[in-house]
Amino acid sequence: MALQRPPRIAIGPEPDATFGQAVTAGGGVVVPVDTDPDALVWTAMPEGFPDALPASVRWVQIPSAGVEQWLARGIVKAHPQVRWTCGAGAYSATVAEHALTLLLAGVRALPQHLAARAWTPEAFSGHIGTLRGSTVAIIGAGGVGRALIPMLIPFGATALAVNRSGRPVPGAAETIPVDRIDEIWPVADHVVLAAPATAATEHMIGADEFAAMKPSSWLINVARGTLVDTDALVVALRDGTIAGAGLDVVDPEPLPDGHPLWSLTNAMITPHDANPATVWVPAYADRVTENVTRFASGVDLLAEIDIGAGY
Repeated sequence: MALQRPPRIAIGPEPDATFGQAVTAGGGVVVPVDTDPDALVWTAMPEGFPDALPASVRWVQIPSAGVEQWLARGIVKAHPQVRWTCGAGAYSATVAEHALTLLLAGVRALPQHLAARAWTPEAFSGHIGTLRGSTVAIIGAGGVGRALIPMLIPFGATALAVNRSGRPVPGAAETIPVDRIDEIWPVADHVVLAAPATAATEHMIGADEFAAMKPSSWLINVARGTLVDTDALVVALRDGTIAGAGLDVVDPEPLPDGHPLWSLTNAMITPHDANPATVWVPAYADRVTENVTRFASGVDLLAEIDIGAGY
C-alpha cells in the first residue's frame, strides 16, 4: 500500500551523507531514529544494531547479502509489522568478477607462475589449461551466479546452473535442482560456489565430493566458507584430488596464521574482499534508493528476506 506522504527514513548507526542522499533520491525524508521513522536503513554490520526498533518502523534495510549472522544474533526475525530486506543482488556483478578472476588465475596456473624465481616454462606445461570448451558448474545460481554466466560466455565456457527449484536459469546450458547435485561433480570441469549459508548448505562439499570431481578441477568459493569442509579441502589439495581452489571466504574466518591452506601453492586466498568498500558503498546506496522508492509506492521490495529459508 502506497504511503500518502514521503516516507520518513532513519539511518543508523550514524547519520551518513551518502545514504542520506540515497534516501532523498528515492523520495524519502531523513529523520532521526527517535522521531517515529517509517523505516530504518542500517549501514554497518550487526554490532551496534538497536535491541528494539521504534514501534513506528515498518521496514528495515540491512547491507549484507548473506544474512546468517543477523539471523543467528536474533536481529532479523519474524515480526508482525516489519519487513526485512538485505543487499542480495546489489553486489552481484562485482563478486562474479572476482570469481572469474580466481577461476582464470587458477586455470592459467598463475599461482605457480607468480611463485617462480627462474625462467622455466617446462615446469608449468602440465598445469596450464583454458576455459574454452569447459563446463563451469555454478552452485547457487542467484544474483552472483546469474551475473557470472554471461562473463563466461566470451571465454567459450558453458555454465551448468544448480538451484533449489531446477527452474531454468537464463544463459545456462542446463539447470539442475539441488537434490540432483551429485550429478555435477564428475561432469563439471570447474565449480563455483555462490549459494547462501544455511543448515542445508553447510559442508555441502567434502571428501566424497572432491573424490568425484575431475583432478583438473578448480573450486572457487565466493559465497561462505561453511559450504566447504576445510579439512577435506586441505587433503584434496595436498593429494592432488583436485587441481586447486580460489577462496574469497574460508572456515574459520579470518583464516588463522599458520593454517595449512596458507602453505599450499594450489590455494589462492583473498581476505573476503570480493566486494570492497570502494564498490559496495555506491552499490548499496543505489539499492537504498530503489527500495525507498518501492516502499513509498507500496510495491514489492528488492531482496526481502525469507526468514524461514534463512536468506
